Amino acid sequence: MFVSALLSATVGLAIELTEPAGAAHGYPGWMDMNGKKLADGEFRQWMQNGRLHIVITYKFPDGKLFEEHARFRQQPELMQEQWSWKEFRGGKPQREFAADFLAGTASAHIRKENETKDVSEKIDIDMGRTFAGFGFAIALGNLRKRLVNGERVELKAVGFTPKPLLRPQVVTVKIWYSGLEQMKTSGRLLRGDNFVIHPEIPAIAKLFIHVPDTHIWLTNPPPAGFLRWEGPIVLPTDPLLRVDLVSGSVSGPAEPVKASNHP
Repeated sequence: MFVSALLSATVGLAIELTEPAGAAHGYPGWMDMNGKKLADGEFRQWMQNGRLHIVITYKFPDGKLFEEHARFRQQPELMQEQWSWKEFRGGKPQREFAADFLAGTASAHIRKENETKDVSEKIDIDMGRTFAGFGFAIALGNLRKRLVNGERVELKAVGFTPKPLLRPQVVTVKIWYSGLEQMKTSGRLLRGDNFVIHPEIPAIAKLFIHVPDTHIWLTNPPPAGFLRWEGPIVLPTDPLLRVDLVSGSVSGPAEPVKASNHP
């Protein structure tokens, strides 16, 4: 059964637009994996010049700031065109990662007291099948029905190897549906479909680095909006963290919904 599922993985196809996105505004919460809130976020999404734009910011009590930008084309098919992630402390940039999908380039800049690293390289982008950051939540919204019905979909992800060999790269990821789950956040019990994003790392690379899976939950029942994200920030060696759609002081772990409780 497992082998047949892998053989049925969909490869080489662009993503059909089934859930077109429009304007949205929200206030997510940045949590540790125990559910303690670390920062307040703001999510902004809008259409401009035929493109979907997304900006997400997280402000920490100690003055640290995270900021993610992304841009997408939705017609005739979904394609990510741009992505960036920036971290500031005291108003000064500390880490910056970016990918220009149209130009086929990616860059990383790390600036600390005892460390400065700047890298910019060409990368092999498969337009319409390569995503980064929140782009995977957008992609999953359009793949949801296929995944819930049992398909395993293969896409590409823009990532970065950790120091000392900080380099951008594109890796294959396999995506599947893990089940309907529920979680308590902001005093409410919410349900979401859990999707796993699993990086396919070459065997030799696994000897040197562990790349954890990322989990994204979409709201259930549809339409399939973002509900929760868990995974490393950018580098695979970054700590695992959680982002909740609703910013409460505490968020609970995701737990499977018993079959008898399904609608």
